[in-house]
Amino acid sequence: NYKGLYEAVVSTQSTGLTAPHGSQTFKNNPVSLFYTFNSIFNEDVTQKSCFDKLALPLVKDLIKGKNGLLFAYGVTCSGKTHTMIGQSNNPGILPRCLDVVFNSIGENQARPFIFLPDDNNGMKIQPEYQAALMKNQKERQKRQEERLRKKEGRPQTPDLSRADEIRIPDSTKLDCVNEDSAYAVFISYIEVYNNYIFDLLEEDQVNEYGHPILPESKKVGEDTKNKVMYAKDIVEIEVKSTEEACTQLWRGQERRRKAATILNTQSSRSHSVFNIRLVQAPYDEEGKQILLNKEMLTISQLSLVDLAGSERASKTNATGSQLKEAGGINSSLMTLHTCLETLRANQLAGRNTKMVPYRESKITLLFKSFFEGCGKVKMVVCVNPRTEDFDETLHVMKFAELTQDVQVTRGQEVQFDENVLAPGRRKQNLLYKRVSGTTQEPLADVTNLNNKTNNFGFNLPSVPPAFSMPPFPTWTVQDGSSEDKIQAVLAALHERQKIKKDALADFEKRKQRMRAALVAMEKENDDLLFKHSQGGDERTALVEENEQLRISHAKLEKDFLKLKRENDKLKKQNALYISERAQYQEEMRLTEEKIKKEVEKRENIRKTFKMVVGREKEKWEKNAEHMLRRVDLRAAQQESKLRQVLEIVGGVSGQGSAGSDQSSDDTILSRASRNTSV
Repeated sequence: NYKGLYEAVVSTQSTGLTAPHGSQTFKNNPVSLFYTFNSIFNEDVTQKSCFDKLALPLVKDLIKGKNGLLFAYGVTCSGKTHTMIGQSNNPGILPRCLDVVFNSIGENQARPFIFLPDDNNGMKIQPEYQAALMKNQKERQKRQEERLRKKEGRPQTPDLSRADEIRIPDSTKLDCVNEDSAYAVFISYIEVYNNYIFDLLEEDQVNEYGHPILPESKKVGEDTKNKVMYAKDIVEIEVKSTEEACTQLWRGQERRRKAATILNTQSSRSHSVFNIRLVQAPYDEEGKQILLNKEMLTISQLSLVDLAGSERASKTNATGSQLKEAGGINSSLMTLHTCLETLRANQLAGRNTKMVPYRESKITLLFKSFFEGCGKVKMVVCVNPRTEDFDETLHVMKFAELTQDVQVTRGQEVQFDENVLAPGRRKQNLLYKRVSGTTQEPLADVTNLNNKTNNFGFNLPSVPPAFSMPPFPTWTVQDGSSEDKIQAVLAALHERQKIKKDALADFEKRKQRMRAALVAMEKENDDLLFKHSQGGDERTALVEENEQLRISHAKLEKDFLKLKRENDKLKKQNALYISERAQYQEEMRLTEEKIKKEVEKRENIRKTFKMVVGREKEKWEKNAEHMLRRVDLRAAQQESKLRQVLEIVGGVSGQGSAGSDQSSDDTILSRASRNTSV
């Protein structure tokens, strides 16, 4: 619906973009911009053409023992996931890579469990009998889990193989496979979400109560041999066909974090990395067994990365967790920009003038080895011609054009010393097995075995006939008197009859011997079947007993783990109680000391107060006594003065009114006494 809005393909290596009205670029500089790339595909390109141009050379390098990395980059809703994965009837790059790998290695695939991943991004190799035992053990364990699932009534694991969908495989086959080597394919699938690495193929874990446990983030490590960065402790699965690999791919896709936004209803909220690891090991000098020499293993890896699209919150209206996810996506993409720009600047300067910030993001740290020459790196840029996405697409195009200037050293193809291991040894061994009858593979069409050169390129011994009949004499009957010729014919017939009789006798002898041999073989077969049946019964009994012991052991182990967890829980509670008791005792001791100090303090205050009160009381008593003496003295003086005044007043008034005056004097004296007392 957006075809031709602003993008125009000028040629197969150049494209032009014209800023639409309303974009920020049109406001600043409304001109057409042109960019040049190695290849440009228009909207009509098929998935097959895109794969042949982009990924087929990487698959060829993978088979030759070299590493490869392919990024799908672009804004949100630009078709990155469609380009990488596609649909069942129109597969993308990833399924086609698997198709070509399995088409090419064909019958050179090793048996399952010959190669096993180790803990350091490498591979271990084991003999075929150990691989067969491990295969049987895995199958038996799978059957037991299935029986246990049915017994416990748990739901069946959903089928993610998409068998009902018609998948159109890619029929391309490469001729660069080493026929004297065995191959095995391993896959892994991870995502980088908010700068944390999670394994998409890891089984869901539950706790003792059956509740799901959140997956743990994986760390990035560096192997000690090749100095290659890898995600630690992830699940690597050996697959024998594209269908098996795609089943795991769909399983990982179901677990990958997605969300609906305004621009995309199935927007990826994380960067996904699908790794295809091809393990190659040579056969021995006789072409019979795989060499159990770990040093001669060749491990190559093809990483297919579907980067989450950059987006603006103002256009997606993202909030909450989606806003945080968008911030993490944009931050990691910006770190990728910075790393490649720094690499380009260092290469232009001819020396490392700046440190490349790989560790600022897990996605760049994970592929640090590729950027430093571990393998070939390619990028496919997906563009959506929406006018609303023009400004973001412009940044994508600028960055994609800039990355072409970054030079990455390519790894060397691994080759074995032909003087040690002769080429064609495995094919010769297979031909020898076919001729000697020790293999079930069909023999070639050999029409004549009598000293004729067959399709294998060498002569077979001649096979003489068992009996030869003499030829009839040549003669012509002219008349009935040719007695001598008739006798010759009769002699020839008698000779042929004798030869036939001898042949029949020899045939009868051979038949008797064959019958006796068949009877002996039948008897031996019956004995073997009887022994096998007895051994089978014993083996069945042993298997059942072993199963019972295993169930009992599993139950005891489960009970032991339960008791151990309860014991650990009790120990933790006991330690907590002891700690709380010590804490409470310390608090009580500190409280008692505080109370004791407070009592002592109050006692001192009480004593001090009592002493101060005593001194003050004594002081007040002394002052009161002194004041009373002073009052008494003053009252006596006042009384004396009043009497003197009364005597003077009485003498002046006369003697006539002595009686009345006497009462008046008493009244005045009593008032004076009261005043004096006051």
